[in-house]
Amino acid sequence: MGVHGVLPCEQERAQAFELDLDVELDLSRCGVSDQIADTVDYGALMDKAARVVAGRSFCLLEALATAVAKAILEDPRVGGASVTVRKLHPPVPLDVSSVGIRVAMKRAACQE
Repeated sequence: MGVHGVLPCEQERAQAFELDLDVELDLSRCGVSDQIADTVDYGALMDKAARVVAGRSFCLLEALATAVAKAILEDPRVGGASVTVRKLHPPVPLDVSSVGIRVAMKRAACQE
C-alpha cells in the first residue's frame, strides 16, 4: 500500500500496488553449496521494496520503480534489478484491473 499518483484523489489515500522483482546475481556459489548464506535474502529484499512503496510518495510509477530498484541494488551482491510496479484498480475511465511499468537497472547505472 502506498500514496502515489498525479491526481489529487491519489495523493489523499493509500492505494494497492503490486510489485515483481527480478534480481541479477551470481548464483554459482549457492547453486553448489545449497546454503542460504550464499545467496540474497529474498524476504529482506521484499521488505526493502515494501518500505519504499509505503515510505515516500511519488507522482509517477516510473519514479517509484526506480527508487525500488535503487534500494534493491544497495545489496552489493545484486548486479541488476528489474522492477515491475502495477497500480491496482487505477482511477481511469476504463474497466482495467491494473496499469504498470517496468524499470531495469544495473549496478553501474545506479552509482552514477
